[in-house]
Formats: sequence, structure tokens, C-alpha cells
Amino acid sequence: MKKIYFLLPFVLLGCKSNISTVSEKTPKPTSESVEITYRVKQNDVSDFLKYLSSDELEGRETGTKGIEKAAVFLEDFLKKNNVKPYFSSYRDTLTNFKTPAFNIVGVLEGTDPVLKKEFVVLSAHYDHIGLDKTKGQKDIINNGANDDASGVTAVAEMAKYFSETKSNKRSILVVFFAGEEKGLLGSKSLVQKLKKQDFNLYAQLNIEMIGVPMKRDYLAYITGFDKSNMAQKINEYTGKNTIGFLPKEAEYELFYRSDNYSFYDVFKKPCQSISTFDFENFEFYHHPSDEFKVMDIQHMTSFIQEFLPAVTQIVTSPTEEIRMN
Repeated sequence: MKKIYFLLPFVLLGCKSNISTVSEKTPKPTSESVEITYRVKQNDVSDFLKYLSSDELEGRETGTKGIEKAAVFLEDFLKKNNVKPYFSSYRDTLTNFKTPAFNIVGVLEGTDPVLKKEFVVLSAHYDHIGLDKTKGQKDIINNGANDDASGVTAVAEMAKYFSETKSNKRSILVVFFAGEEKGLLGSKSLVQKLKKQDFNLYAQLNIEMIGVPMKRDYLAYITGFDKSNMAQKINEYTGKNTIGFLPKEAEYELFYRSDNYSFYDVFKKPCQSISTFDFENFEFYHHPSDEFKVMDIQHMTSFIQEFLPAVTQIVTSPTEEIRMN
């Protein structure tokens, strides 16, 4: 997640006084969910996350040898799972970074001759903040397991599911962003290219920090809760209280702090991030202790499994059910 802690005192001062008193509200499911027989494998989740957050990748800072290894790993994963490159290759070069850096972008073409012209973007950022050069530090690698190797793992597993089931009537753009920690650079660069192509965006689900569970009566929260009906529709599609409202998300304006905002800013469509980091359940934000060993693999596997019916409905509904408010 793009650095936010230095902003918190200013955000708290600048927010309207009534925001912090908003009660947590969870939209209730109102329609039948989609039945999914496909099972996400916990070992696959574990193996993927373990490598992406390993010391070998040295914290995946954009423009370094570590993130290059991550890029190769993600390219190989997409190729192995028959997700085709969206451009001439999987690598989408950033136009706004001083040295060569790449988003990794794949596509799963929709199966419906009409709906395939519309795109759903499934995304997460695979960069992190790299090495901690502070003197005296014993562990200098910011592995970024939760931020955001966890989100990348979820998107990768969703891509594998759709590749195997071919259940997406709409086309799916699978994006792993670089440069998020540098100021959303990867998403800002890509969205301008897509705009020039008259990219027909239906919605974007960006997955951000889902490595540990919340102690709440819902699974995750969505940024910009009131900007669209996405939360309500996801709960309808899963038949559960999958998405709830987190007051701190509104306080800190997290909608503007991840790669969903770059897409919303250009397309003005439902583009939102899903997260389980609630400022109470994880103390290693941008810290060397954000490592694989503190991730809850069972939770992550269950998270991905619970989202499959929702994402399936999003990419198959005959009409555009998710709309801006």
C-alpha cells in the first residue's frame, strides 16, 4: 500500500468531524449466491506467497534486481496458466519512471461475443519498498508479504481459476503493478495507454493487503464504500457478509491511496480496493517483519475461495449490475 502513515495526523485533522462516529455497516445479502465447485489449494497459495515475499527478491523495490526476479516469476506463472499477454509481451513499460520498470499484464478473453468487449480488471501491486538502509538494522529486507504479495497471490489464484474454468463472459485484464509505492506510478502509466485504446472498462477489483484476518463480522472492507454499489453486489453474489464498512477507511481516505484510484480518475467507473488490513490486526506495515511467517495462509485461501462467486458474477452478469452511486 502506498505510504499512508505520515499522512494520518493531517487526514484526521482535515476530515469532517462526523466521519469517525459513523457506525460500521454491513450490506446484507439479498439474492442467491453462485455455487462454485472449484477449490483453491492452500499449498498453492502458500508456495506462491512464500517465493514472492522471500529474501531472494530483496523487497521488490521498483527498478531493482529484486523486482526483476518477481517480474520473471509472474510472467512464468501467467504463461503456465495460459493467460495471454495483453500487449506484445507481458511487460508494460512504465512511462513515468527514471529506469526501466514494468507492470505485468495478461488477458483472459471473454467467452461471450458481445460481453467480451467489456473488461473487468483484477489487480494488485507487486512492488514494495526494498531494503532498509538504516544503520544498526539486523533485518534490512522489507519483504512485503502482506503489502502486497498477499494481494498478488489472490489475483494470481483468481486468474488461474478463470483460465481453468473459462467461465468469464467478459474479458479479464490481470494486472500486477509496479511503482505503487512510488506514487501509484504503474497504474497511472497503464491507464493512460488504455484510455488511448478506448478501453471499455466495466469495473476494477484491486486487492490490497489480505494476509491476516480482521476480528469483525465481515471478511473484508472496500475502499470508497459509498461510491458505488459494489459492496452490496459482492455480498449478494457470495450470499454472505463478505464486505463491510470500515470507518477508518473513510477517515484515511484509502480510496485515493491505491491503484484503483488511477483507474477511477480516468474512467469514472467502479474501481475499488478490497483489504483486510484494518489498522488493528497488523503491526508491521512498511517494516522488515512483514514476512511470510506472519501471514495466515488458511485465511488467505478462504478469502480467495469466498470471492470466487462474486468475481464470477461480475464477469458473467448479462447487464452492468455494478454502478456508481
